[in-house]
Amino acid sequence: MKKKETNEYRKANENIKTIKNSRVTWKPGNMLYPVPAVMVSCQREGEKPNIITVAWAGTICSTPAMLSISIRPERHSYKIIKETREFVVNLVTKDLVRAADYCGVKSGREVDKFAQMRLTPCSLEHVNAPGIEECPVNLACRVVEIKPLGSHDLFLAEVVGVTVNSRYMDEKGKFHLNEAGLISYSHGEYFELGKKLGSFGYSVKKAGKKPMGRRKNK
Repeated sequence: MKKKETNEYRKANENIKTIKNSRVTWKPGNMLYPVPAVMVSCQREGEKPNIITVAWAGTICSTPAMLSISIRPERHSYKIIKETREFVVNLVTKDLVRAADYCGVKSGREVDKFAQMRLTPCSLEHVNAPGIEECPVNLACRVVEIKPLGSHDLFLAEVVGVTVNSRYMDEKGKFHLNEAGLISYSHGEYFELGKKLGSFGYSVKKAGKKPMGRRKNK
């Protein structure tokens, strides 16, 4: 190996060591943050509706529209959702963060969360479970499959109905969800979502052309 190549190789190794020394290794764990914090509403026939706040939630399919939530089997809402095979995902705003936290730590076996947090159950099409009127978006879901994983069971569900608050609609019918003040959850703390940084496809957008539309599966 030539002297120049040897020096370059040595410098590259030194850079790698520097990078390694700047990292700290932790044991395997959930560090996929931030994540959405959503309030999930459910109800058995003849009983009061309940709410559980879930952070392990996400989109899993575009067509058909599907999402997932993960719940511990010992939670009160777990049995309700498992029996009824339906639930509603309600997006949370900064004005509802206290209610979301309360619904995540209190048990529906002991308290009426709707009443305690002064939330309003609203009827939705396609499911018997109510939505939360104060939330900007309600996603009515039917359970397709339940997968036991470990500490949590994963509920795979199809979105069968969506309702949105008209206060965030403009005169052209465009929905401005960014104006709702949505929150996220990160390592035990709640955060309000920040400013817009770009639109999908802006990195390859040519001058004078409109940004690309909704992302399609590839």
